[in-house]
Amino acid sequence: MSRPLPRELEVLATADITPHMRRITLGGSGMATFPQEDQGGAYIKLVFPQQDGAKPLLRTYTVRNQREGEIDVDFVLHDAPGPASRWATQAGVGDRILVGGPGPRKLINSDGDWCLFVGDMTALPAISVNLELLPADTRGYAVLEVLHEEDIQALRAPQNLQLVWVVNPDPDPEGRVLAERIAALPWLEGSPAVWAASEFNSMRELRRCFREVRPVEKKLRYISSYWKMGISEDQHKIDKKRDAELNAD
Repeated sequence: MSRPLPRELEVLATADITPHMRRITLGGSGMATFPQEDQGGAYIKLVFPQQDGAKPLLRTYTVRNQREGEIDVDFVLHDAPGPASRWATQAGVGDRILVGGPGPRKLINSDGDWCLFVGDMTALPAISVNLELLPADTRGYAVLEVLHEEDIQALRAPQNLQLVWVVNPDPDPEGRVLAERIAALPWLEGSPAVWAASEFNSMRELRRCFREVRPVEKKLRYISSYWKMGISEDQHKIDKKRDAELNAD
């Protein structure tokens, strides 16, 4: 089956959620070919044309919210922006962009005795959707790394799920910040379900943590790399595939 062609969507609104996160609302006639419900947390591909006939760049983002005829997409704003972050910074009402997908959303395994979410700002939209879908009696933690205290958001989560914010303004090439915070958590009784996504090296440290330091059985953990420091998404995709082949459980 061939993939559907990207549809052209229009910028309906922009809003700065925090100093390093901007929300772009997309809609327009192109939404007629977009699934009409339950796409919060699904991934989409943003298409950025290149000059001189070069292959367009694709960048992966998460649908943060969906309403009738429109979706919200949250962008992390970087000091050294790539094509998506740069576009988000400059985008205004009426601008247009090609959007592919959506692909399936990844939700936490519901079989755990409690839930543990881990992620940096790139994973915050997907984690936020997961939190909003949890039953009211869910226990656990969400450990969330942000660049600045002002990037802490008010999230909707079950009362017994604790939000643990880790403020880290400095790049962490060894990827240890989140794994060290997980290792220090008071562990709850029972088996947790884990949902984790972050930078590539951080992902590898988290994977080691959930294999060796805080062991969680494979079926209860989802651990993904959303980006890799210092390289493009295209190269990250190659590195991610190679890493997965070498580190299969």
